[in-house]
Amino acid sequence: MRRFSRRQARQQASSSTGHCLRYALLDRMAPNSVERVDDQVKDVIQDLFQIQAAAHGYAGPQTQQELVRLITQLVGSLGTLSNDASTLTTRIPPEIIDYVDQGRNPDIYTREFVELVQKGNQYLKGKSEALIGFRDALADEMTKAWPEMKKDVEAVLQGEETEFPVKVNGTNL
Repeated sequence: MRRFSRRQARQQASSSTGHCLRYALLDRMAPNSVERVDDQVKDVIQDLFQIQAAAHGYAGPQTQQELVRLITQLVGSLGTLSNDASTLTTRIPPEIIDYVDQGRNPDIYTREFVELVQKGNQYLKGKSEALIGFRDALADEMTKAWPEMKKDVEAVLQGEETEFPVKVNGTNL
């Protein structure tokens, strides 16, 4: 069986049997809608490149028909892309869109975000270690001040449940 690239399959389908075969071929070739949209974006870029090349080498009326064909193909590619992209459930955070709109590289945004998360993790790790140190110091001081509670303090440190007698106005609760 001969294998076609997406572009070849699309061109063959649109030139011979129309839209039904075209979409059937594309659906078999790209079961994942994200991959299909990615391929369609690449097709749009390819169409734009072909239009640029044809416009650069413009040689009169014979080139005009080619440009019309290429622009029609671009419009079709954009329509297909628009339809398939609207069904995606992928959500892009608005911060990334703003970042790209400002002409900045999204990879830099990702790197900065990872660095920020690492700093936050280091901060929380420091807090956690400080609280562990405080817990241990408090446990030592409690066992020094109330030696009879040493067993209960050790149980708390080990994460065991213990019952502490609570007295209110001299009555156990």
